[in-house]
Amino acid sequence: MYYSNGNYEAFARPEKPEGVDRKSAYLVGSGLASLAAACFLVRDGQMKGEHIHILEELALPGGACDGINDPQRGFIVRGGREMENHFECLWDLFRSIPSIETEGVSVLDEYYWLNKHDPNYSLMRASVNRGEDAHTDGKFALSDKAAAEIVKLFFTKNEDLYDKTIDDVFDEEFYSSNFWLYWQTMFAFEKWHSALEMKLYIQRFIHHIGGLPDFSALKFTKYNQYESLILPMVKYLEGHNVDFQYGVQVQNVLFEKSGGKKVARQIQCLRDGREERIDLLEDDLVFVTNGSCTENSTLGDDDHAPAQTTQNGEGGCWQLWKNIAAQDPAFGRPEKFCGNIPKTNWESATITTLDGRIPPYIQKMCKRDPFSGKVVTGGIITVKDSSWLMSFTLNRQPHFKEQPKDQLVVWVYGLYTDVPGDYVKKPMRQCTGREITMEWLYHMGVPEEEIPELAATGAHCIPCMMPYITAFFMPRTAGDRPKVVPEGCVNFAFIGQFADTVRDTVFTTEYSVRTAMEAVYTLLDVDRGVPEVFNSCYDVRVLLDSTSKMMDGKKLTDIKLPFLAGLVEKATMKKISGTVIEELLARYHLI
Repeated sequence: MYYSNGNYEAFARPEKPEGVDRKSAYLVGSGLASLAAACFLVRDGQMKGEHIHILEELALPGGACDGINDPQRGFIVRGGREMENHFECLWDLFRSIPSIETEGVSVLDEYYWLNKHDPNYSLMRASVNRGEDAHTDGKFALSDKAAAEIVKLFFTKNEDLYDKTIDDVFDEEFYSSNFWLYWQTMFAFEKWHSALEMKLYIQRFIHHIGGLPDFSALKFTKYNQYESLILPMVKYLEGHNVDFQYGVQVQNVLFEKSGGKKVARQIQCLRDGREERIDLLEDDLVFVTNGSCTENSTLGDDDHAPAQTTQNGEGGCWQLWKNIAAQDPAFGRPEKFCGNIPKTNWESATITTLDGRIPPYIQKMCKRDPFSGKVVTGGIITVKDSSWLMSFTLNRQPHFKEQPKDQLVVWVYGLYTDVPGDYVKKPMRQCTGREITMEWLYHMGVPEEEIPELAATGAHCIPCMMPYITAFFMPRTAGDRPKVVPEGCVNFAFIGQFADTVRDTVFTTEYSVRTAMEAVYTLLDVDRGVPEVFNSCYDVRVLLDSTSKMMDGKKLTDIKLPFLAGLVEKATMKKISGTVIEELLARYHLI
């Protein structure tokens, strides 16, 4: 496997890999990473679909990319997916997946057209005082000291950030900025999370710094991610005779090790509760999604809070990784990620509006008609003065194809689940769906005397507690996440958010697809380049533009940052006068 950039490799079709007809594949799990790997096996590996077996514990595919109309509970989404132009592997994949809505076009085509005709941006990024605009005005409000801390983190070597937290590199002056408000709520970072992951995020998305305050950097699917992304992939794979097996819980993969060579020899699983063994040859490739951010999620309803998971590392996905990791140090250290639920949990809720009195409050905040079929909030609206640090969003409606025209589906989440609310004096994790609705209505400005009745009859809420939702942000060191293809493995790969690949960032659809592509291309020796991560952090134009945006329009001469001192010295300015350097600085409003 090798990396490439440009369109020479992007437009090329690889030759059929040698020996692929005698090979087969077993994919553990049916989340985005696993489905993507199956698609790459079919498209680029040219493996016969009937040789590809997807083993899924649940009755439905999709993993964390869910979205369902449950007959008993109603509409449920545990979370949403934000995407951008430079998800190179994701778009490489979806250019080949046919739309299930429009004949003759790809998922990428319909997504591209949708976001061209209806571009995403927010008209209210944050609220205060029960529905009023917080008027962040697109400003980052970074002090010189806080800006210097960001710059220092940007240039710090990865190894110097191993097992360091965000709190180790920033102080209260930084946390009081709008930058941290935007950053924390958009990406779900906490102060105790990994400084390394934050650095990687800054470098990965430096080209979108200017779009942070209004979400103009983002793009969204037409419907929920399950209907817009997962179902087209499943239909594509079923059309190629890929074998989906549901009700299969994989418990372990056993390895034979000799002379540094590691061969997966057996899959141990439970099929509908019965023990089963699948013996493997070297030509049988195994792809395992290790760990899961939605493992052991629990749902509540209008009258009940979700059950609480307190035992660290519970769940089939985590136990599978533990069982595999026990066989070799190269297989990672799962306990680093699933061993501290108080620091990896937060709660979301799906609210469906049933009463026409609620939408006007939404429209007042987002400044758009939520029933227009176009962008509504344009990303999350963060309730800046919420004790739970509540945020909520309405994507294009209907969010589900089956959704009645007079209903709206709202996604709500809170980062702080252990502190009492502002209207409901209980921690979010102890609240019923109705109580979460009441807290949400309160922060939208609904008169307090109307809140109980409107929450009881005007909306329906399904809360979801996710104990491991930010597990991949836990501080880590080298080897905690296993390589996509661990050293010595000849027929085995890890895929998904807890496999390790170069420069890309977890908690993204791109990461799942990238690890899948790298795994397939490595194990099958596919002779086509995996698209390199977009190199925006090495582009001087991007760096100058992001610097200008982060300084809220100030000039270089207005600030006192050591790394800029040389640029603003009079002698230096005289030397660059009339050069392309002066032109660049002026173009990006730095002088």
